[in-house]
Amino acid sequence: MANVVVVGSQWGDEGKGKIVDWLSERADVVVRFQGGHNAGHTLVVDGKVYKLSLLPSGIVRQGKLSIIGNGVVFDPHAFVAESAKLKAQGVTVSPECLKIAENTALILSLHRELDGFREDAASNSGTKIGTTRRGIGPAYEDKVGRRAVRVMDLADLDTLPLKVDRLLTHHNALRRGLGHPEVSHEAIMQELISVADEILPYMDRVWKILDDKRRAGARILFEGAQGTLLDIDHGTYPFVTSSNTVAGQASPGAGIGPDSIGYVLGITKAYTTRVGEGPFPTEQDNEVGEFLGTKGHEFGTVTGRKRRCGWFDAVLVRQAVAVNGINGIALTKLDVLDGLDEIKVCTGYRLDGVLIDYLPASQGAQARVEPVYETLEGWKGTTKGARSWNDLPAQAVKYVRHIEELIGAPVALLSTSPERDDTILVTDPFQD
Repeated sequence: MANVVVVGSQWGDEGKGKIVDWLSERADVVVRFQGGHNAGHTLVVDGKVYKLSLLPSGIVRQGKLSIIGNGVVFDPHAFVAESAKLKAQGVTVSPECLKIAENTALILSLHRELDGFREDAASNSGTKIGTTRRGIGPAYEDKVGRRAVRVMDLADLDTLPLKVDRLLTHHNALRRGLGHPEVSHEAIMQELISVADEILPYMDRVWKILDDKRRAGARILFEGAQGTLLDIDHGTYPFVTSSNTVAGQASPGAGIGPDSIGYVLGITKAYTTRVGEGPFPTEQDNEVGEFLGTKGHEFGTVTGRKRRCGWFDAVLVRQAVAVNGINGIALTKLDVLDGLDEIKVCTGYRLDGVLIDYLPASQGAQARVEPVYETLEGWKGTTKGARSWNDLPAQAVKYVRHIEELIGAPVALLSTSPERDDTILVTDPFQD
């Protein structure tokens, strides 16, 4: 029996929410190990739609323990709002089924404001990153800078004022430099005290809970946010998020040893999308991109921003397989390709006239690469709702098998619609 890490193998938005929900039925514990409420997961369960940003996808399943790990940056106000919305939909959100790591860093209003100040300044100079303006990056900066306020600090009102002072020394200097008014000590203290009673009941020693669960033989599902190509180290820097999104982050981000991870599942869309700025070699800013975006409903769950769309990029996914140690992929949204006469797949790049089989790390080189395509025959039948290989058109099966060859990883799950049961199981990651 293997504990499973789920990661996105592209730029996020690959359909992790549905797959994690599908796997959570087999899991005992579901853990978010990085990111913040900038990640959006849409779940469709029995025709009911749940939109999650911060809470683990297991929260909509009764009898599962959901955990927010220390690798997450946690906005307490976003948590309160999201919890209230889910409770209104009949979902139980309580300290019995949800735990928040005591050493999780908080996102405060000053982080959101700083995020916006910087993005506005960058927009004026043409260098914006395309953040969600939710304070994720500034919160991670404070964590690494050893000035973050953490969940456990809400329970210690003797030391909390000193921590707030340290935080404001840094932030008010930045705000003055950017031409914005300072934030008062009293305002931040009130912001923290106002949510403490709602957050503290969920606080716990997550590392100890996970160790106990592992020793008891529980199945643990680790849920990542965003995608590999948005990783702070391995993504299309600087157009990335502010955390490590790769599978290896599940260990420090949850407080569990790497030997506890048995299977890495890479969620992979049958084409490619991206939100925000940055390079996108296979982008189709044409009728193909419009077709994919319209049929695939490609709008961000959190921001509502329209996603950029393009052909499947085997170079990028093959690289993600290597960086994450992906054992198998969950291929999603195959049905969006139904009806196309031909489908292109990127198998390599040309960089300054030289053929390469990887995405270079340099920002300049990433902007110059040109995709090399292979053209495959499309299919006229439908894959939507298929639950076995026999339900798929022959050309769709050929497309899936060819992707496996190109990326060097097998398809473990094949998703054919947003409904959780419209899934073809090849390999159960928990039994691998």
